[in-house]
Amino acid sequence: MKKKPQKAPKQISNRRARHDYELGDSLSVGIVLSGGETKALRMGHGHLRGAYVTIKDGELLLINATIVGTRGVHVSESDQTRTRKLLANKREIKHLEDAKQQGRTIVPLEILTGTRFIKVRIAIGKGRKQYDKRQVLKARDETRNVSAAIKAGSSMRIH
Repeated sequence: MKKKPQKAPKQISNRRARHDYELGDSLSVGIVLSGGETKALRMGHGHLRGAYVTIKDGELLLINATIVGTRGVHVSESDQTRTRKLLANKREIKHLEDAKQQGRTIVPLEILTGTRFIKVRIAIGKGRKQYDKRQVLKARDETRNVSAAIKAGSSMRIH
């Protein structure tokens, strides 16, 4: 029998995270979900806009992540933005707790649905001020212009 071609996993990412925070090392942790939520995430029906991670009683909690059901997949209205537990070992939680004590934020970056288990990639971030964001955008534009100029200059030369 011929195997069915696998579909590419849906990308659910927090696009604002890299803009709003200076991010450090990332970490993949598990997430506790119901059956309908799992199916909805595998279909790509969720977002991390406005979501954040907190530590309470030695447990990681994902707050404000939205998972929306679709036709055939029911996620009740009250469960769409419920607080979900994240699964990490004690050493990782302790490291995140220490970073939180230093005034850093734990930011969810993306939901990984490509493997058997659904995971959430989180990172420790330091919030950027408005002027920092402008400087980052300016530096990115400058590097883009320089690389375009180099590329245009190398294509004009005759070999």
